[in-house]
Amino acid sequence: MSHDQSRVNSLQKRLRVKSDANFFESLKATLPVNFDNSIGSSNYVVTLGFGTPKKNLTLTFDTSSDVTWIQCQPCTSCYPQQEPIFNSSTSQTYKNLTCTSPQCSQLQTRNCSTDTNTCIYGVNYGESYTRGFFATETLTLNPFDVFPNFTFGCGVDNGGLFGGSAGLLGLGRNPLSLVGQTASKYGNYFSYCLPTYSSSSGNLVIGKEGGPTNSASLKFTPLSTNSYEPSFYFIEVDAIRVGEQTLSISPSVFTNSGTIIDMGTVVTRLQPEAYSALRTSFRQQMMNYTMTQGVFPFDTCYDLRGHQNVKVPPITFVFAGNVEVPLDFSGILVATSQTQACLAFAGNSDASEVGIFGNLQQQTLDVVYDVDGGKLGFGTGGCSIPETPNSLQFGRLTPWTSDVPKKIKKNNDQLVLQCWI
Repeated sequence: MSHDQSRVNSLQKRLRVKSDANFFESLKATLPVNFDNSIGSSNYVVTLGFGTPKKNLTLTFDTSSDVTWIQCQPCTSCYPQQEPIFNSSTSQTYKNLTCTSPQCSQLQTRNCSTDTNTCIYGVNYGESYTRGFFATETLTLNPFDVFPNFTFGCGVDNGGLFGGSAGLLGLGRNPLSLVGQTASKYGNYFSYCLPTYSSSSGNLVIGKEGGPTNSASLKFTPLSTNSYEPSFYFIEVDAIRVGEQTLSISPSVFTNSGTIIDMGTVVTRLQPEAYSALRTSFRQQMMNYTMTQGVFPFDTCYDLRGHQNVKVPPITFVFAGNVEVPLDFSGILVATSQTQACLAFAGNSDASEVGIFGNLQQQTLDVVYDVDGGKLGFGTGGCSIPETPNSLQFGRLTPWTSDVPKKIKKNNDQLVLQCWI
């Protein structure tokens, strides 16, 4: 959660007004998506191939970043990663970009190695960073989708909160992102479904065909942009509902600061007034349970010892265009220990800070980005849900063994969880 807050601080800083200006149809590629805690990351990862011969690498994917980068040998400073670090000298198709190349001019932060006329990129993510050579290489999504001359960062000086992943896959709106570089084949269109922490059935689809199978459930809300950070995907929140209660929140609370959807942030951050209303309503509907001390960044937590049935009020977000998005249970209550669970939201410290719809609240949803069409789609039930009931254990919901009887159900507009502690 400290890592998550660090990312939120970085996003807010990027979106803050700065005085220093320096500062297709019928085509698709599908990649399996996993939450892989074994690499020490709190985000979702995909596996891609780099170079000739191809080296498979596990990358965190991020909708608020443009530059795709991987760690490269020889390192000036690299963090430990799961797979061997990529060595560009062993690839037949690697090539550094010059300082005068069109790709180099598209970087927000760049430098030039005058001795070799090589473009140097740099990206900061709050406490994390990557720097190195801007280059081209062959990128392999699958055996049928291979992209020569893919522009990426070959990072030789990297550090921060990347876990054991080999780097980052950028899915922002900039032409340098994977979406932008493959637009001529796939169109500016992609979708994903994030599995819960106990499932492994997620996917990332680049292109329109082969996306969400239950297209009838998809509803689209407009995407908007921000001149200070045009790469971000802005959406408009109209209302939030807890159980049957639509919260009394002025529309200006959401519109004054705006809201983005972000893959790299785990826990949704709300404007202070919106979070206060959500927290108050949730607490009122959870009065049968004993509150306990919070765990950063959560302040609404419950001691569930002695309770067999935990009734949790459903939470629904309503986006512009009357798009109602009911959240999966995993995006409402999160376990922080074997006996404690917390409301899975946090409030911003200031009303001017942007709201962030994080990946915990996106779990099991089909999320569709029609970038050229300027709209974002949501569909329910996109990822399969484990058949066995869930227990609260070690900060995530994990399935019990199959001999435990199924006792998850929906009852009187409440999600009912049978848990054993």
